[in-house]
Amino acid sequence: MKDLVIIGGGPGGYVAAIRASQLGLNVVLVEKDSLGGTCLNRGCIPTKSYFQNASVLNTVKQLNDYNISVNDINFDMAGAKQRKDAVVTNLVNGIEQLLKSNKIEVIKGNAKIIEPGKVKVNDQDINTKNIIIATGSIPVTLPIKGIENKGVLTSDEILEITNVPKSLAIIGGGVIGSEFACIFNTFGSEVTVFESQPNILGMLDSEIVKRMNILLKRQGISVNTSTIINDIAQTENRLNINASTKKGDISLDVDMVLVAGGRRPNTNGLGVEELGINTNNGFISVDENFATNIPGIYAIGDVTGGQMLAHVASEEGIVAVERICDIDNEVHYHAVPSCIFTLPEIATVGMSEEEAKANNISYKVGKFPFVANGKALSMGQTDGLVKVIADDENTILGVHILGAHASDLILEATLWVKQRQKTEDIIGTIHPHPTLGEALIEAVLDLNKQAIHIAPRRK
Repeated sequence: MKDLVIIGGGPGGYVAAIRASQLGLNVVLVEKDSLGGTCLNRGCIPTKSYFQNASVLNTVKQLNDYNISVNDINFDMAGAKQRKDAVVTNLVNGIEQLLKSNKIEVIKGNAKIIEPGKVKVNDQDINTKNIIIATGSIPVTLPIKGIENKGVLTSDEILEITNVPKSLAIIGGGVIGSEFACIFNTFGSEVTVFESQPNILGMLDSEIVKRMNILLKRQGISVNTSTIINDIAQTENRLNINASTKKGDISLDVDMVLVAGGRRPNTNGLGVEELGINTNNGFISVDENFATNIPGIYAIGDVTGGQMLAHVASEEGIVAVERICDIDNEVHYHAVPSCIFTLPEIATVGMSEEEAKANNISYKVGKFPFVANGKALSMGQTDGLVKVIADDENTILGVHILGAHASDLILEATLWVKQRQKTEDIIGTIHPHPTLGEALIEAVLDLNKQAIHIAPRRK
């Protein structure tokens, strides 16, 4: 009899397994594919490897600004893929060693929950006190005529190409679509984005989105919002996209199409329906303990339909295991940072202006542009700003960063939001000079018109 069987070895599952082992539980982790899940094998890490290629290439293209001359710039997509694969392999091996050192039994195969307390993997039945489902999500297949044509790829499949397409259409202007747009634009593709909603990155603060739209246009990326794809037709050597917009129809010939239209729960073959586990649009419903309606069965991460972020799944895995062990802990959902690896980066935590308005919160805004930051100027990366939102009592509600190294800068802001810090808790914290982090404290100071390095704002 095992204490816990975890189905899925992604960032939720393997982290939960390690925490369970630390707490003395006898754990089995089941994974049908490679450890690390979507994040490590087909998501966060592979795309960030390509993002690094794009970042370096972008810098190389601007060498004249640094008084450096080179003759030719050549990018090798096949070589970039090999580098990406090596990074992934190295990290997968690292997870294997972590699990081994924590004495966690790992079984490779397809798992099915036969009944509460019994999991079948391949031909083996495993009896257990508790089960955690951490099977994640998979790309959505959109109901578009011609989506099965050769050259129409999912976000998983585009990671395996070895040649840069001359032209790339991206269906979906969310996080995945926007990241790939910036990456392949830098690689040399002519990129066109189609988004059905009125805005790309619709979950973000609208001011950040407006500024990002300007920067995408400056990079040469074409963005079409409020656009419906009618069909994708196969021509002799290319693909033709027919779409409808408020301004009329669009017909565009491209070499490749990326479908980045969201994700759905990965529950096929688990036995969810047979067991009567409650779901909502296919996502598994859980309570504050991550328990389903079936005693002894829990679920975490993307499969529950919450915030589909690797770090959220990991934190949910830790908290779920601790709740099973009667340890009081919680996930601080009000302070979940989100990072988008566009060029430049976007990072956000807490409330946007729109959310503050929707909650009838009286708020104020502090801003500081990177163009006024000495480190950003010396780096030649002055696009963007830091935006801070606070209530009338000076409690920090949200922080939004568009600019260089936003993903690194957001951690300090996450602590502010998590601890519900007030401006007086933050002001007086000395930020080293010259650093990009100085923009954070200046934006906080600007909440009460005390910023030092920008002119006083008019009312």
